[in-house]
Amino acid sequence: MRVAPEILLTSEERAELTKLERSKLSRVRIAQRARIVLLAADGMRNKDIALQMSIGRVQVSRWRERYAESRLAGIERDLPRGAPPAKVDVARLVELTTQTKPEAATHWSTRKMAAKLGVSAASVSRHWRANGLKPHVVRGFKVSRDPKFVEKLEDIVGLYMSPPDHALVLCCDEKSQVQALDRTQPGLPLKKGRAETMTHDYKRNGTTTLFAALNILDGQVIGQCQQHHTHVEWLKFLKTIDRETSKDKTLHLIADNYATHKHPVVQEWLAKHPRFNMHFTPTSASWLNMVERFFRDITTERLRRGVFTSVPELIGAIDEYIAHHNTQPKPFIWTKSARDILQKVIRANSHLSSKQNATLH
Repeated sequence: MRVAPEILLTSEERAELTKLERSKLSRVRIAQRARIVLLAADGMRNKDIALQMSIGRVQVSRWRERYAESRLAGIERDLPRGAPPAKVDVARLVELTTQTKPEAATHWSTRKMAAKLGVSAASVSRHWRANGLKPHVVRGFKVSRDPKFVEKLEDIVGLYMSPPDHALVLCCDEKSQVQALDRTQPGLPLKKGRAETMTHDYKRNGTTTLFAALNILDGQVIGQCQQHHTHVEWLKFLKTIDRETSKDKTLHLIADNYATHKHPVVQEWLAKHPRFNMHFTPTSASWLNMVERFFRDITTERLRRGVFTSVPELIGAIDEYIAHHNTQPKPFIWTKSARDILQKVIRANSHLSSKQNATLH
């Protein structure tokens, strides 16, 4: 037969419990538990205490036993409910995320990591955010190995930051293989509660190449679509620039280090037109050419979600976009100095060298 534990109180304990029972500042629960213990100390049985206080006998038994085990601390707070929360070893989590890969996968997900550590996916996500870890994100990069990188960098950034007087600085490049894509089925328009729809498959109706020259001072763009992008088309575009710019202005053209731009025929033509001055970006450094920003804009705003049934329709859309852009042009402002860029490249090269050395050893 189960026997309730005997409660023996010292004078200090009885005084403390009496104070809790009578205090108007104590929580009702604590006062009730203190009264249970005091009645038990007076020798009353659990069922009599329950009857007198109009509560359950199990409840009386619970607080009587907890006081017998832990004294006042046993009745001051409830025991936690459910299983204790699993603690995350943050150091191991960070180490696994940055130094290892899951089996048969390229990167960790919250669920894979949660299964590995025996914690919840929400905990993994929370600690990843706290430590700035994003395994699902990968960013592309390419460090230029051009032996004249510093010289070309300072030359082009100097034109951006301090353009010469009585001259135009034009960023030139071509966006090749622009496809005239027609969707296999008509999509549904945007409406409340539903995104615009577009089929994932398409029909190719040919391609064109967009040649563009961006004026860094006012953001105006000279554009021309041609079928190919050989030196013949490049020379044709240079002649277009010559016609559409003031004859009294010296022209500084920034272009990619591309063989088409250095063809002997092109060089011969440039020699006959001394107002053209070419500045080539370093190898694998097209990001130095500000016209790439314009190509990004026309791709996201007009081409990527466009539907074109023919190449002429595509060319018409490109010409329309350029004409609209030139009505209210906005120049792109270059803010990074050559020194800042060079320091970043030096850091990248040092990290790459350390990785290569680690791989060799």
